[in-house]
Amino acid sequence: MDDEILATIQASGPRRAFGVGVLGALGVILIYVALSQPPANLFWGVFLVVIGGGALWAGFRMWDATQSRIELTETQLRTSDGTLIADVADILSLDRGMFAFKPSNGFMLRLKNKTPRRWWPGLWWSLGNRVGVGGVTSAAHTKAMAEIISAMIAQRAQDDAGG
Repeated sequence: MDDEILATIQASGPRRAFGVGVLGALGVILIYVALSQPPANLFWGVFLVVIGGGALWAGFRMWDATQSRIELTETQLRTSDGTLIADVADILSLDRGMFAFKPSNGFMLRLKNKTPRRWWPGLWWSLGNRVGVGGVTSAAHTKAMAEIISAMIAQRAQDDAGG
Protein backbone atom coordinates (compact mmCIF):
# COMPACT_ATOMS: atom_id res chain seq x y z
CA MET A 1 0.00 0.00 0.00
CA ASP A 2 2.97 2.33 -0.36
CA ASP A 3 1.94 3.20 -3.93
CA GLU A 4 1.85 6.87 -4.84
CA ILE A 5 -1.72 8.19 -4.88
CA LEU A 6 -2.49 9.67 -8.31
CA ALA A 7 -5.99 10.99 -7.56
CA THR A 8 -8.54 11.02 -4.78
CA ILE A 9 -12.30 11.44 -4.62
CA GLN A 10 -14.26 12.26 -1.51
CA ALA A 11 -17.77 13.34 -0.71
CA SER A 12 -18.30 17.07 -0.72
CA GLY A 13 -19.72 18.31 2.58
CA PRO A 14 -22.90 19.99 1.29
CA ARG A 15 -23.81 17.07 -0.98
CA ARG A 16 -23.14 14.59 1.82
CA ALA A 17 -25.37 16.51 4.22
CA PHE A 18 -28.10 16.94 1.60
CA GLY A 19 -28.10 13.25 0.63
CA VAL A 20 -28.22 12.03 4.22
CA GLY A 21 -30.81 14.68 5.11
CA VAL A 22 -33.12 13.68 2.26
CA LEU A 23 -32.93 9.99 3.15
CA GLY A 24 -33.49 10.76 6.84
CA ALA A 25 -36.42 13.05 6.12
CA LEU A 26 -38.01 10.46 3.82
CA GLY A 27 -37.69 7.79 6.51
CA VAL A 28 -39.16 10.00 9.23
CA ILE A 29 -42.06 11.15 7.03
CA LEU A 30 -42.97 7.60 5.97
CA ILE A 31 -42.93 6.31 9.54
CA TYR A 32 -44.88 9.36 10.75
CA VAL A 33 -47.58 8.85 8.10
CA ALA A 34 -47.83 5.14 8.95
CA LEU A 35 -48.26 5.83 12.67
CA SER A 36 -50.31 9.05 12.65
CA GLN A 37 -52.81 8.05 9.96
CA PRO A 38 -52.69 4.26 9.70
CA PRO A 39 -54.01 2.94 6.41
CA ALA A 40 -57.13 0.77 6.52
CA ASN A 41 -55.13 -2.20 5.29
CA LEU A 42 -52.44 -3.36 7.77
CA PHE A 43 -50.17 -4.37 4.89
CA TRP A 44 -49.75 -0.74 3.77
CA GLY A 45 -48.97 0.40 7.29
CA VAL A 46 -46.25 -2.23 7.65
CA PHE A 47 -45.01 -1.39 4.16
CA LEU A 48 -44.64 2.31 5.05
CA VAL A 49 -42.77 1.51 8.28
CA VAL A 50 -40.42 -0.93 6.51
CA ILE A 51 -39.66 1.48 3.66
CA GLY A 52 -39.19 4.33 6.16
CA GLY A 53 -36.82 2.19 8.22
CA GLY A 54 -34.93 1.28 5.05
CA ALA A 55 -34.53 4.96 4.17
CA LEU A 56 -33.21 5.71 7.67
CA TRP A 57 -30.81 2.76 7.42
CA ALA A 58 -29.59 3.97 4.00
CA GLY A 59 -29.02 7.45 5.45
CA PHE A 60 -26.88 6.04 8.26
CA ARG A 61 -24.98 3.88 5.76
CA MET A 62 -24.37 6.90 3.53
CA TRP A 63 -23.10 8.97 6.45
CA ASP A 64 -20.68 6.19 7.39
CA ALA A 65 -19.56 5.38 3.83
CA THR A 66 -18.92 8.96 2.79
CA GLN A 67 -16.40 9.47 5.59
CA SER A 68 -13.93 7.52 3.41
CA ARG A 69 -12.36 8.65 0.17
CA ILE A 70 -11.45 6.77 -3.00
CA GLU A 71 -7.79 6.64 -3.98
CA LEU A 72 -6.27 5.76 -7.36
CA THR A 73 -2.73 4.39 -7.54
CA GLU A 74 -0.81 2.88 -10.46
CA THR A 75 -2.12 -0.57 -9.53
CA GLN A 76 -5.36 -0.15 -7.55
CA LEU A 77 -8.56 1.74 -7.09
CA ARG A 78 -9.25 1.53 -3.34
CA THR A 79 -10.85 3.29 -0.42
CA SER A 80 -8.81 5.19 2.16
CA ASP A 81 -9.27 2.34 4.64
CA GLY A 82 -7.68 -0.12 2.19
CA THR A 83 -10.79 -1.79 0.72
CA LEU A 84 -9.92 -2.84 -2.83
CA ILE A 85 -12.47 -1.62 -5.36
CA ALA A 86 -10.65 -2.82 -8.49
CA ASP A 87 -7.19 -3.58 -9.79
CA VAL A 88 -6.22 -1.18 -12.57
CA ALA A 89 -5.05 -4.12 -14.69
CA ASP A 90 -8.57 -5.59 -14.45
CA ILE A 91 -10.30 -2.49 -15.93
CA LEU A 92 -11.54 -3.04 -19.49
CA SER A 93 -13.34 0.25 -20.09
CA LEU A 94 -14.63 3.41 -18.49
CA ASP A 95 -17.95 5.06 -19.32
CA ARG A 96 -18.98 8.50 -18.12
CA GLY A 97 -21.41 9.43 -20.87
CA MET A 98 -24.75 11.09 -20.28
CA PHE A 99 -26.74 7.89 -20.78
CA ALA A 100 -24.38 5.54 -18.94
CA PHE A 101 -25.74 3.60 -15.97
CA LYS A 102 -23.54 5.39 -13.46
CA PRO A 103 -23.81 7.37 -10.23
CA SER A 104 -24.35 11.11 -10.31
CA ASN A 105 -21.14 13.05 -11.04
CA GLY A 106 -19.35 9.78 -11.61
CA PHE A 107 -18.31 7.06 -13.99
CA MET A 108 -18.72 3.34 -14.51
CA LEU A 109 -15.93 0.81 -14.92
CA ARG A 110 -16.28 -2.50 -16.74
CA LEU A 111 -13.91 -5.12 -15.36
CA LYS A 112 -12.46 -8.37 -16.74
CA ASN A 113 -13.49 -10.34 -13.66
CA LYS A 114 -16.56 -10.29 -11.45
CA THR A 115 -16.35 -8.66 -8.05
CA PRO A 116 -18.49 -9.23 -4.97
CA ARG A 117 -21.64 -7.14 -4.64
CA ARG A 118 -20.90 -4.14 -2.45
CA TRP A 119 -22.52 -0.77 -1.91
CA TRP A 120 -21.07 2.29 -0.23
CA PRO A 121 -23.99 4.72 -0.65
CA GLY A 122 -22.99 8.03 -2.14
CA LEU A 123 -19.47 6.88 -2.99
CA TRP A 124 -19.32 3.66 -5.05
CA TRP A 125 -21.00 0.34 -5.79
CA SER A 126 -19.95 -2.96 -7.32
CA LEU A 127 -22.22 -5.43 -9.12
CA GLY A 128 -20.80 -8.29 -11.17
CA ASN A 129 -18.14 -6.94 -13.49
CA ARG A 130 -19.32 -3.34 -13.17
CA VAL A 131 -18.23 -0.71 -10.67
CA GLY A 132 -19.91 2.67 -10.34
CA VAL A 133 -17.95 5.50 -8.76
CA GLY A 134 -19.55 8.80 -7.74
CA GLY A 135 -22.68 10.06 -6.07
CA VAL A 136 -22.21 12.82 -3.51
CA THR A 137 -18.69 13.41 -4.80
CA SER A 138 -17.17 16.43 -6.50
CA ALA A 139 -17.71 16.38 -10.26
CA ALA A 140 -14.29 17.90 -10.91
CA HIS A 141 -12.46 15.27 -8.87
CA THR A 142 -14.33 12.33 -10.40
CA LYS A 143 -13.73 13.73 -13.89
CA ALA A 144 -10.01 14.06 -13.18
CA MET A 145 -9.83 10.48 -11.88
CA ALA A 146 -11.79 9.21 -14.88
CA GLU A 147 -9.38 10.93 -17.27
CA ILE A 148 -6.37 9.40 -15.50
CA ILE A 149 -7.96 5.93 -15.65
CA SER A 150 -8.80 6.44 -19.35
CA ALA A 151 -5.18 7.39 -20.02
CA MET A 152 -4.00 4.29 -18.14
CA ILE A 153 -6.32 2.08 -20.23
CA ALA A 154 -5.11 3.72 -23.47
CA GLN A 155 -1.46 3.32 -22.44
CA ARG A 156 -2.02 -0.35 -21.61
CA ALA A 157 -3.70 -0.91 -25.00
CA GLN A 158 -0.81 0.82 -26.76
CA ASP A 159 1.74 -1.27 -24.85
CA ASP A 160 -0.17 -4.47 -25.70
CA ALA A 161 -0.34 -3.54 -29.41
CA GLY A 162 3.29 -2.51 -29.62
CA GLY A 163 4.48 -5.26 -27.61
